[in-house]
Amino acid sequence: MWDKAMIDMLLEGIKDTLYMTLLSTFFGYVLGLPLGIALAVTDKEGIQPNAVIYRILDFIVNIVRSIPFLILLILVIPLTRALVGKSYGPTATIVPLTLAAAPFIGRMVESSLKEVDHGVIEAAISMGARTRTIITKVLIGESRTSLLVGVTIVLGTVLGYSAMAGVVGGGGLGDIAIRYGYYRYETEVMIVTLVIIVVLVQLLQWLGMLLSRKLDHRKK
Repeated sequence: MWDKAMIDMLLEGIKDTLYMTLLSTFFGYVLGLPLGIALAVTDKEGIQPNAVIYRILDFIVNIVRSIPFLILLILVIPLTRALVGKSYGPTATIVPLTLAAAPFIGRMVESSLKEVDHGVIEAAISMGARTRTIITKVLIGESRTSLLVGVTIVLGTVLGYSAMAGVVGGGGLGDIAIRYGYYRYETEVMIVTLVIIVVLVQLLQWLGMLLSRKLDHRKK
């Protein structure tokens, strides 16, 4: 069973899994970071409270986060086909992964920004700082450690979602586990892919936590 072809397939699965995870997380932050900032800024205790905008964004985030990933994966097949030309494979899976990650990221960013000391924010406002400056220099600057910890959590979550995509031919380690471990009853393959996934998650979280500790200005 463990010939060169099988090893090459596992290596390809690792590459595809990391490809999906990293790109989906990146695009998830492209959408989720501004979403989280908007939620934090327009909240009733934010620097520019706006109940209408906050409730709309909050509603969208809650709805999307409530949809199980496998169902979301199927729901966005038309969008996936329109964007990448097909609905299966690692590249196609990036679309639903991004859509699943964005609201999750938005909520985590909102939570991180709300942890910033209000005294620091009020000081910046009293000094005449503009909203953009407060967001970039104060909110994001002061919460960078928490934001980085959030990235590690998101990476682990997205990697888990990518494994679920194997059910519908999403590629990566999840696809290998389903095709060989489930359909062909090759338990060894299932166990090996599971171990690799766990190792990848732990490695990404370790790297993220290491980086966050190095950038934590509160320990200096």
